[in-house]
Amino acid sequence: MNEPYTFQTNLLHNKHKIDPTTGAVSVAIQHASTFHQKEIDSFGKFDYSRSGNPTREALEEVIAELEDGYRGFAFSSGMAAISTAFMLLSKDDHVVISEDVYGGTFRMVSQVLTRFGISHTFVDMTDLEAINKAVQPNTKLFYVETPSNPLLKVTDIKAVSDLAKKHNALTFVDNTFLTPAIQKPLTLGADIVLHSATKFLSGHSDVVAGLAVVKDPALAEKLYFLQNSFGAVLGVQDAWLVLRGLKTLHVRLEHSVKAAERLANFFAGHPLVNKVYYPGLKEHPQYDIHHSQAASAGAVLSFELRDEDVFRTFVENVEIPVFAVSLGAVESILSYPAKMSHAAMPAEERAQRGITNSLLRLSVGLENPEDLIKDFSNALEKVKQTNLNDDRG
Repeated sequence: MNEPYTFQTNLLHNKHKIDPTTGAVSVAIQHASTFHQKEIDSFGKFDYSRSGNPTREALEEVIAELEDGYRGFAFSSGMAAISTAFMLLSKDDHVVISEDVYGGTFRMVSQVLTRFGISHTFVDMTDLEAINKAVQPNTKLFYVETPSNPLLKVTDIKAVSDLAKKHNALTFVDNTFLTPAIQKPLTLGADIVLHSATKFLSGHSDVVAGLAVVKDPALAEKLYFLQNSFGAVLGVQDAWLVLRGLKTLHVRLEHSVKAAERLANFFAGHPLVNKVYYPGLKEHPQYDIHHSQAASAGAVLSFELRDEDVFRTFVENVEIPVFAVSLGAVESILSYPAKMSHAAMPAEERAQRGITNSLLRLSVGLENPEDLIKDFSNALEKVKQTNLNDDRG
């Protein structure tokens, strides 16, 4: 990082602040698919855009700096980043993985990796004893989401990373929910940090992208080989959109986190809400662990309504948030994990993890939190009115 700048300033004032050729204060979008080589026996830095592109490289260098890593990689989606990282594994390897992991990751592990002889064990990553019991002689990877999606469980990144090192295994951490503005897994011992850059990093619901950052140079070379071989690279227009989004990451998260804290407390105090999942609430079981490794609780929370009827009436009457897949945008997004992010997970698996049919996930955007609270209050009041009318028959 460029000392003595803080993270907030480094978002703007980094190596790619000014184009060295033109002085432009925006990274150039280089559409070229191929590059002229001046010599027969010695090629230049770029030859073919799957292997390397100046615009994509700018994003990769910026995210590596922000995550305090050695090298960054930009992919065509978050799942492309995750899937390519999984290709570091080989036949007969074993993965220990968070049990309430994102549905797309669950699908990749349970339906794709198994076809290649890579086994897995889903485990409660908040329980170090359970993690220890899940380890096998062929365990090569500990895969962590923290906070997890959608139940916001928190894993002790350092403890898991230390355990992985004892078993000569890697640690991957999905840092999508918090971003390096709040949490830096590589500094806590993780080997690779992964992002769906579609979410908070780009922040405007207008790009699909994935990022990975590696701490070790040798491991980075292996991941680069896979990125180039598999070819699921990020296009230059999308790379530029993520770079633009990063410039406002700090201010967006600063507002959204404060709003999320207020909303978590609002839902926690409402009689029609059974439970709120948010590491900013002191009753969260991993509150202390989370705040020892992260700067704040983030801008995503989940809450379980009293039953499915309450859930349906509530969603039908909410006006401000969009009811949609995804998170981390300037607008608040209300999602239904059972049918959206975790639709790939069988119903019995969701039930075992506590992902019920009345659970909602809220990604808090940049609206005034008072407007959001009023909107949610009105929707919950509609539930009471509906129940009263039903009682009157």
